[in-house]
Amino acid sequence: MAEAYIIDAVRTPIGKRGGGLAGVHSADLGAHVLKGLMARTGVDPNAVEDVIFGCCDTIGSQAGDIARTCWLAAGLPQHVPGVTIDRQCGSSQQSVHFAAQGVMSGTADLIVAGGVQSMSQIPISSAMTCAADLGFTDPFSGSKGWVERYGTQEVSQFRGAEMIADKWGISREDMDALAIASHNRAIAATKEGRFKDEILPLAGVENDEGMREPNPAKLASLNPLVEGGKLTAAHASQISDGATAMLIASERAVKTHGLKPRARVHHISVLADDPIYMLSAPIPATKRALEKAGMSRNDIGLVEINEAFASVVLAWQKELDWDMETVNVNGGAMALGHPIGATGTRLMATLLNQMEQRGVRYGLQTMCEGGGQANVTILERL
Repeated sequence: MAEAYIIDAVRTPIGKRGGGLAGVHSADLGAHVLKGLMARTGVDPNAVEDVIFGCCDTIGSQAGDIARTCWLAAGLPQHVPGVTIDRQCGSSQQSVHFAAQGVMSGTADLIVAGGVQSMSQIPISSAMTCAADLGFTDPFSGSKGWVERYGTQEVSQFRGAEMIADKWGISREDMDALAIASHNRAIAATKEGRFKDEILPLAGVENDEGMREPNPAKLASLNPLVEGGKLTAAHASQISDGATAMLIASERAVKTHGLKPRARVHHISVLADDPIYMLSAPIPATKRALEKAGMSRNDIGLVEINEAFASVVLAWQKELDWDMETVNVNGGAMALGHPIGATGTRLMATLLNQMEQRGVRYGLQTMCEGGGQANVTILERL
């Protein structure tokens, strides 16, 4: 089978809600990383065959195929098309999968994958809530097939995260400890310059804005998100703004354009689980990915798993018995933020850089997604 290579990966800093990137138009967020990617790789943008971007809530500044708009806003060649995809929080990770599949199939040689999200301008779930006047309060009510299968119970990430905490016996204290570790790791990584190779400063913002010095007493005093629950706001990913982009190339493109690959896409897969639990799929997805790749956790030097909620990561760790010293070593979304359509390739950019900085051969990435889904990517450093 033909190989798919990662040539480079760049991202904006992750801006906090209402922060330094809040006033940047979504198209300009994406354009910034696209221009930066073309400049860093030196590739002729005329040779790019497609731009695949993840984005959720594609209304307003994110409507009308934002992948295409970002490329045009960057001043790049008009003949290059773009497509926007939505696999919820895994959208930009899926963009890498689609790009790799295009290259592996031999139907394309150079594809840009990435994602963009301005959650300050377009609040989360806007695509759902904006249809209330049309008579739709959520995507499920009124569907005969859905109600027959799942009833009329609440479907939400908050409920799913709480259910996971209960099912896997995860305490509030466990989740507080992970949140503290996430912020501490992100602060240390920033101070040590571990993100510098991936971040392209924008609008005067040079570093991720979400991390804070942890205050254990304050964390312990927070009210739970639901009455009688365990999860607090500190255990959830942050609402954020940002964009990411990666260049995926075939072996032929590497030779033709004189490119130097940084990694090979070793494995890609996606698997789904119970949509009511919603966030549990990284567990079976990781197990199956390792099996399909003929690998064990001992082969994997680093892991990036999205910290949508602390309970998601801790349940995954319990099931797979993973060494947390190799997981989210630079912190995760509780500290760094989660611009949902862009997070997949943000994680991958960080994973790629950490594999190089630490001399790791294989790295694994997974994340939970709406609908009870999870992507898994395994990279091999070159």
